[in-house]
Amino acid sequence: MPPELSGAKSARAAETVRPKTFFVLQALKAVLPGVIVQGIPSVNRAVINVQENSSGAASGAAPKERYHLLVEGYGLAAVMGAPGIDGSRTRSNHIIEVFHTLGVEAARIIISEEITYIMKAYGISIDRRHLLLLADVMTFKGEVLGITRFGVSKMRESVLMLASFEKTTDHLFDASVHGRHDAIVGVSECIIMGIPIPLGTGLFKLLMNEDKIKPPPTPELLVG
Repeated sequence: MPPELSGAKSARAAETVRPKTFFVLQALKAVLPGVIVQGIPSVNRAVINVQENSSGAASGAAPKERYHLLVEGYGLAAVMGAPGIDGSRTRSNHIIEVFHTLGVEAARIIISEEITYIMKAYGISIDRRHLLLLADVMTFKGEVLGITRFGVSKMRESVLMLASFEKTTDHLFDASVHGRHDAIVGVSECIIMGIPIPLGTGLFKLLMNEDKIKPPPTPELLVG
């Protein structure tokens, strides 16, 4: 075969392979970002944060550097079990994931800490006991409930308490149709009905038998 023909065939073969290679590379470029070589699939990225620990500054010692690994994504249990990670110091701001991984008590603490963090960012100071009370209300049922009409409806069965939050007419209409009973023991219910709240001094009632009360003695008047 003359060298001219062999050169032409090789050129045509190269032109045929070149588009195929391009499309194969484009397909690999689309697939490779989803291929997990190693690590946690639910974690998008991780950033190393260096924070100076100033606890020993008062004693004159140089501040020590503490390294934090900030992870963006999910998978608290997988991160806690990763090699080189101290699981006792691992925390997450995902309340529902903390609830499913560590339980309702851990979720209660995270609720309080996250609200405190947000309020401090705006310069708002709130007593920690108020935040813990809110966290208790959201978790006392054994699950995390939001302060919305859906969460409040799961917290209590009081008709007046539900009506005082949102959709008043809907709750009252539903209660009247199904004949629901309200014991009037909550704060909202007592305020609506205008009766003392069963808290503190209003927790008990004082009953007095008037028949057993002796009338006060009548003073004698001396007329001179």
